[in-house]
Amino acid sequence: MDTDVVISGAGPTGLLLGSELALAGVRVRILERQSARHGQSRALTLHPRSIEILELRGLADRFLAEGRTVPSWHFAGLSRELDFSALDTRHGYTLFLEQARTEELLEERARELGVEIVYGHEVVSLKQDDDGVEVVGTGPDGDFRLRAAYVVGCDGGRSKVRESAGIGFPGSDGTMSSMLGDFAVVDQEEIAAAGRGPVLVAPLSGGLTRLVVTSPRRMRVPATEPVSFEEFRETLVELTGTSFGIAEPRWLSRFGNATRLAENYRSGRVFLAGDAAHIHFPAAGQGLNTGLQDAMNLGWKLAAEINGWATAGLLDTYHAERFPIGQLVTDNTQAQTLLLELTLVPDYQRPVAALRGLLDSLLEIPEVNARLAGLVSALSTSYPAPDSDPLVGTRTLDPESANLVRSGTFGYLGDGAAQVAEGWKDRITAADAKPANLGEALVRPDGHLAWVRRETDPPDPALREAAITAWAGEARR
Repeated sequence: MDTDVVISGAGPTGLLLGSELALAGVRVRILERQSARHGQSRALTLHPRSIEILELRGLADRFLAEGRTVPSWHFAGLSRELDFSALDTRHGYTLFLEQARTEELLEERARELGVEIVYGHEVVSLKQDDDGVEVVGTGPDGDFRLRAAYVVGCDGGRSKVRESAGIGFPGSDGTMSSMLGDFAVVDQEEIAAAGRGPVLVAPLSGGLTRLVVTSPRRMRVPATEPVSFEEFRETLVELTGTSFGIAEPRWLSRFGNATRLAENYRSGRVFLAGDAAHIHFPAAGQGLNTGLQDAMNLGWKLAAEINGWATAGLLDTYHAERFPIGQLVTDNTQAQTLLLELTLVPDYQRPVAALRGLLDSLLEIPEVNARLAGLVSALSTSYPAPDSDPLVGTRTLDPESANLVRSGTFGYLGDGAAQVAEGWKDRITAADAKPANLGEALVRPDGHLAWVRRETDPPDPALREAAITAWAGEARR
């Protein structure tokens, strides 16, 4: 094999996945079709669960030092915002951080761990057999071939990996589009006078300002059609009566609400993650965050398989756990987009305004607000196991147990630490300490609980060993 894993795509998902694999000693090569980073940022935010998973690896401070935190977020642009600060987390906020900087920090981490990242190399096709995958691509020096044990497509909505693996990508075509523009010159006084309205305004680094608009006259234009400066300026005037004094555009782009979800996140030795597995309108900024969480789920499982200790069926749990999350994200973004789209259609403006008012009033109910905040922040993500304690599959909230998984191992807290440390020392970091409100806890490398014993239940070494073996394989004797 030329390498253990080839990852197609050096975006946030591919970079985090590469780091997770390298942390476990897996040889990784990331192939990126772009010749260099373009420096543009579609996404601007990291939500609470993304900050949590970065903290699990001791990386959160790198990102927090670069961005700006805000304690609330929006759902469908409703007036009443989601209160992330009320959620049960140490990171009850969204971090404003441009995708370009997020990628730089993730690439820095990947290179620290020895990940090979090759720009200007595009994966064109794959052919897999029982022993591995042959990757065919093109680069600056012409066509190339290499062989890997596994391939992961992190290569976006038009994924060549997904297409070559024959994985279906059903869903709906776009019905509307919006425009974004990054400008070096804007009139901040005009923006302030316009107040909160139909234009999203976000300050960027380097003195740039991002504006996002949706024109009622131009919303049916295909997302593939280029945006002109004049079109953008006319749309601002149409929506607000002023052009905001925009000048010196640095990036103009159009994006739509096409929504698709891969039929399977795995086909043999080929996996999908991030936009290769799910695309949707960027409502509430969930796309990049969902991709990072895909990577965190897949990384340790694929490493376990390559390192020879994965339990039967472990790799299949990637699709079983992440596909339903993809469904939740594509469903809620479609609901949010419909509220925006119908607001722009004259015949629906009055009833949609009434609906939005009703939803605003519902978000004033703390339980409703928390429900949607948990969904958008991904803090409500859980991987429940049949016939198990309801806590199994939820995020660990215990700071000490979270610290145990920093090196990518499982974490164990409880009186059985000595036995666990002896039998699984290459896979589990154990501490003889009581987990919060529990008797014992086994924490997965991605920070979700794999097994717990309640304080009211008596210790049972045989039950503990069976539970750990089911996740981390047989003990070393």
